[in-house]
Amino acid sequence: MTQPTTVSEETITDVAVARWATAHDPRTAELMTALVRHLHAFARETGLTEAEWMAAIGWLNATGQISNPKREEFILASDVLGLSMLVVEQNHRFDPDATPATVLGPFYIEDSPEMNYGGDMSDGLPGDPLYVHGTVRSLDGTPVPGAVLDVWQSDADGAYEAQLDVDEARLRARYTSLDDGSYCVRTIAPLGYAIPMDGPVGDLIGRTDIRPMRPAHIHFMLAVPGFEPLITHLFREGADHLDDDVVHGVKQELVVAFTEHGPGPTPDGGHRDTPWLEARYDFVLQPT
Repeated sequence: MTQPTTVSEETITDVAVARWATAHDPRTAELMTALVRHLHAFARETGLTEAEWMAAIGWLNATGQISNPKREEFILASDVLGLSMLVVEQNHRFDPDATPATVLGPFYIEDSPEMNYGGDMSDGLPGDPLYVHGTVRSLDGTPVPGAVLDVWQSDADGAYEAQLDVDEARLRARYTSLDDGSYCVRTIAPLGYAIPMDGPVGDLIGRTDIRPMRPAHIHFMLAVPGFEPLITHLFREGADHLDDDVVHGVKQELVVAFTEHGPGPTPDGGHRDTPWLEARYDFVLQPT
C-alpha cells in the first residue's frame, strides 16, 4: 500500500511542479510548471488569505459568465493588465520600418462583410465622413496586391455593436488591396470611449485611479501569405487619452492626422457635397 504524500508550506510547490512536469507535451510541461511556481510565489509574497483567494475565484467565474462571442472579458482583463501588449511585443519583433503591431481588443468578430475599394462600411450611420487610404507594401517598397484588411471600429458615440446588442455587422468590413497595393476604407470618424465598466474588469478598474479610456482609433488586421500577420490600430492625432490608453496600445508610429476637407473629390474617385475627413496611412508588412 502506498503511503499518502504529506505536504507543507515549504514542500507543496515542489510536489505540484513535479506532477505537472509529467505533461506529455514538453511545452505544456514548461508552461504549467512555470505557472505553478509563479502562482505559489505570488501567494507567498502577498500572504494571500483564504477570503482573497475565494474573491479571486469569484471574479474569474464572473469574467467567464459575462463573456460571449461578442464580448471577450478575459481578453479585456489581459489588456488592462498589460499582458496582451507584452505578448504582442514578444511575438512581433518587426523591423523598425514595418508597421508595429498592437492589441486585438475584445470586440473582434470573424467573417465581416466584404467591401469593394472605397465601400462605405458605416452604412449611413451618423458621424463625420472619413476616408482612410494608402497602400500595403513590403519592407523593400514592393506593393502587396490582394492583401485583405479586416477593419472594425466604434461609432461616433464610442460604442461597438456588442455594447448595443446589435446582431448584424456594424462598422466592420474586409477590404482587399488593388494591384498597385492601394486600399480605401470609407467610414465615419470613431470616438474614444471607456472600456465596458459593467463587468468584473470594470469593477476592478473602478477600485483604482486608472482612467478607463481608450483614444479614438480604428482596428486593422492584415493576413497576407508570405508576410507576418499584423494586428494594429490607427489612432486619431490629437485625440484624448493618447498618453494613458487603458490597454497600453498606443504607439507614436500609429498616430495619424484626420485632415479636414471641404466639398470636393474624395480618395475613392467620388465627390462629396459636404465636408469630410481624410487619413493617409501605408501599411508596411514584415516578410516571414
